[in-house]
Amino acid sequence: MKSAPQRLKTVLTSLRLGALMDWDMPIDSGPVPESGSVFDAIVVGGGPGGSGAAGFMAMNGLKVLLVEKAVWPRDKTCGDAVGGKSLKHVEELGVKVDLEKTPHFRVDSIIFGGPNGREVRIPLPEEEVENREAGYSLPRRQFDTLLFRNSNEKVLESGGAVIQNFTVKEVHIEGDAVRGITGIHDGESLHYTAPLTIGAGGYNCPVARAITAHHDEPMVDKAHYCGAYREYWTGVEGCGDWKGSIEIHFIDGVLPGYFWIFPVGNGVVNVGIGMVITEMDKQKVKLRGLQDWVINESPKFSKRFANAKVVEKSGKGWQLPFGSPRKNPPSFQPRRTAMAGAMCVGDAASLVDPFTGEGIGNALLSAKMASTIFDLEIHKEGFTSESAIEYQDKLWEELSPELTNSHKLQRLVKRRWLMNIFISKAVKKVELQRALTDMISSKEAQGQFHTKWWMIKSLLF
Repeated sequence: MKSAPQRLKTVLTSLRLGALMDWDMPIDSGPVPESGSVFDAIVVGGGPGGSGAAGFMAMNGLKVLLVEKAVWPRDKTCGDAVGGKSLKHVEELGVKVDLEKTPHFRVDSIIFGGPNGREVRIPLPEEEVENREAGYSLPRRQFDTLLFRNSNEKVLESGGAVIQNFTVKEVHIEGDAVRGITGIHDGESLHYTAPLTIGAGGYNCPVARAITAHHDEPMVDKAHYCGAYREYWTGVEGCGDWKGSIEIHFIDGVLPGYFWIFPVGNGVVNVGIGMVITEMDKQKVKLRGLQDWVINESPKFSKRFANAKVVEKSGKGWQLPFGSPRKNPPSFQPRRTAMAGAMCVGDAASLVDPFTGEGIGNALLSAKMASTIFDLEIHKEGFTSESAIEYQDKLWEELSPELTNSHKLQRLVKRRWLMNIFISKAVKKVELQRALTDMISSKEAQGQFHTKWWMIKSLLF
């Protein structure tokens, strides 16, 4: 039997598409453009949001510069679940067929566990994967490499350029508009300009920092940022190799956060824990220590992990900037994410779902929207502040219903007694089973869940 690190390597570094796709194989991005080069658009960050934005814009015929601080393939700390909303955009980019050819864990159900230890399993029929957020589970190293490789090809084919190992040092703002970036690649300082710069650099994106700082507005709000920690494990009892359940558990001592168990294939399991940062500060808790307690000391989970092994050096923490509505925001909801010359997408725009922690779908949605609002004919002299306002208004109009509902669900989790009643009832009531799945996977159906009458009717009758 393979050791834990070897088994993880089987999944993370030896997955292939045909004879060419190997997650340890470098991606050739071609020559680095000369400093001072001008592009139609610059994209900072090569994750799903950045790869999506660069890919969509290249498909529109734009000359794009995509810069990424890492060298691919690279790991990304995440829960590793990919589903409905993400897959629709992945298909538009031409990646879905390739994705489905690679090994991945097929999610056929979701298990919810309440604070009292009771569980309910809700089936997720295969034909519903297109309409729901839980469908596949696979390492982000694998998923992101597919997207980045696709974007790399599209950008180069449209006359653009891609630079890996590029660290942005300055976002240039002149006359109240972003004009370009300066960064370091292989020890050399390089400067590039474009009518539009897209920030897709995650929760600490330099473009997002520049936009909020220029308008003297906060970027980080701890009440709307989540801390998360994950590890990879093998040998976890009750987890399938290539098909089965993902699990979300609301545990005493972890509330209002939750503990998750997401298989990613070949017996490897993504195990993690998340909590809003203000709650972490209030409870004076460290997530790694809290996860160790759940795995080693809790009566329920210590049995399941008794013969399991953690994959060495797989433990990583990160932050998730939620898209939950702020009280009395200084300008836009969930925060300012654009200005003349710049737009942010994905985590850089604070668009992570505040209940599920899912961010890939909203990253790709915002990337597509940014690519449609930018028009080179109209914006050849610079992306305008009016168009920046249009982007922010349209983005919030599109996402506010689901993000607002998810924020209400996030607050509901704090009521331990209600979660216990709800899951206990759901064991017997099909309607509640469906609702629990909708909480995680169907944005269209979330609206009914938080209404008082629906809750009363479901719990009492």
